[in-house]
Amino acid sequence: MEDILIACVDGLTGFPQAIEAVYPKTEIQQCIIHQIRNSTKFVSYKDIKKLMADLKLVYAAPAEETALQELELFRDKWDAKYPKIYKSWHDNWATLSTYFKYPEVVRRLIYTTNAIEGFNRQLRKVTKSKTVFPTDDSLLKMLYLAMMDITKKWTGHRQDWGQIHSQLEIYFEERLSGRNL
Repeated sequence: MEDILIACVDGLTGFPQAIEAVYPKTEIQQCIIHQIRNSTKFVSYKDIKKLMADLKLVYAAPAEETALQELELFRDKWDAKYPKIYKSWHDNWATLSTYFKYPEVVRRLIYTTNAIEGFNRQLRKVTKSKTVFPTDDSLLKMLYLAMMDITKKWTGHRQDWGQIHSQLEIYFEERLSGRNL
């Protein structure tokens, strides 16, 4: 691999820095779904619907400026009761807000790592029943065969890939010239 345009990461400490060390031009987008899960795991059941509605105004905003305004309103309303939520969003804003640079079709592609998690879950399912592998090579072979089986099912095309590809060519014109995606 020579280049990564946009990397969607799950918030694992040090992962963005590792990517940037090897691919310094890569845009890092932290998974919004992971951020939401982390934000709401200690929220009271009676507050969750109202809090999520206010938080949605942040991550679903049409532009970054609007999102920042909504984040400040969120802080004003919820910081007394749940101060860690605003702090987490504020501290991670640089990687949470990357997707605001792009149009809606690209945003839907990069806001979450759920597709990767699904793939990893299927690999774990294959290795879960075997607790010991005779060699590292046997584990790699099993994962390879599982990967081949999993990817056979990936026959569909994204309906909006043409539109996404066009947008990526606009935003990354100099990096994509002469490449076939």
